[in-house]
Amino acid sequence: MTSSKSKISVNGRDYKWPNRPRVVVCVDGSEPDYIEKAIEAGVMPWTKRVVEGQGSDLRAHCVVPSFTNPNNISIVTGVPPKVHGICGNFYYDRENDREVMMNEPHLLRTPTIFKAFQDQGAKIAIVTAKDKLRRLLGNELQYGAGGAICFSSEKSDEANLEENGIEGVVEMVGMEVPSVYSAELSEFIFAAGVKLLETVRPDLMYLSTTDYIQHKFAPGSDGANSFYAMMDSYWAKLDELGAVVALTADHGMNAKHDQSGEPKVIYLQDEMDRILTTAAARVILPITDPYVVHHGALGSYATIYLPEDCDVEQIISELKAIPGMEHVLTNEQGCNKFELANDRMGDLILTSEKDTVLGTTATRHDLSGLEVPLRSHGGVTEQTVPLIFSHPATHLDPAHQLRNFDIFNVALNNVE
Repeated sequence: MTSSKSKISVNGRDYKWPNRPRVVVCVDGSEPDYIEKAIEAGVMPWTKRVVEGQGSDLRAHCVVPSFTNPNNISIVTGVPPKVHGICGNFYYDRENDREVMMNEPHLLRTPTIFKAFQDQGAKIAIVTAKDKLRRLLGNELQYGAGGAICFSSEKSDEANLEENGIEGVVEMVGMEVPSVYSAELSEFIFAAGVKLLETVRPDLMYLSTTDYIQHKFAPGSDGANSFYAMMDSYWAKLDELGAVVALTADHGMNAKHDQSGEPKVIYLQDEMDRILTTAAARVILPITDPYVVHHGALGSYATIYLPEDCDVEQIISELKAIPGMEHVLTNEQGCNKFELANDRMGDLILTSEKDTVLGTTATRHDLSGLEVPLRSHGGVTEQTVPLIFSHPATHLDPAHQLRNFDIFNVALNNVE
């Protein structure tokens, strides 16, 4: 990592120093259709102006698995998981025989863009919905008076100078600490972002929401449109305050149920117990995190650890034959295709079709908390995400497939 005040180099990419604040927003679970239908409904006037000519309305691919942690970390490092090492929300540490949440900073193998810019004197502010991401996003930053600011809506009442670079957040924002399962958890982020831009005026600010609404409401529904109208009003304020606003998502979202509203699930541990013997293989669902009420830990991506001396080709053949299965790949094939770290994936990597999710056993998934038919993510079918800039993005390579983790590159290098 090398730096100068005119150019910052980190993880093999060069970034220009911002001539005004850059606010990068990751709208968790935002299938492009959400924005398109909200604009059609007339509830996103600022975004409508941006996509119709004020700025640039592009599309990008997110990281697969299309989950929160690998994509947020790809966005803030500018590189895929094979480089930074965060391949899911959750993984199996085979060497120590333990299942591990991928929230710990020591699991991150590269510095963030924020770290490189702060080292050269940039003011950094990060606000995320859930505290699970906070320490990863703020890894290696210097806090205290005049240092970086990094806190979550979830734990905003606990923010302090030593750990978060700020105190009195709830008073500053003027909102109560929201429930984790609420639209207000995301609104708090944007209200805080506006206050920070008015006062601290960071050079780089990152705002990352939760997908609670997208798990509950389809694009174009009243619940979705109300949420997107709220975000639009805050984005307009950030624009008015002189920031370049850049928008993307960590993944899309799809309905994962049949016509009667019942979840369409392939229970992989049950299938592996049938193919081999009970518990001979271990199924890991990288969607797993502490917040599973809205998706029951069911997503369209899984990895399987196999016992030694099993017939891998026969297992792959049997798994591929299951209705609703999309990809069944070896570790090498899957990691090459999806740019993942081999040592943090199992022997097999699997994705399911658009309307289907992958589980372990039927008895392990508590779906009692689902208030509406299941909507979830994780596979290739949730890979297309918006990439929107409040001002025109110029000199882009038309041959390059844009990724959501190109957003800082474009916002700093291709937007004036």
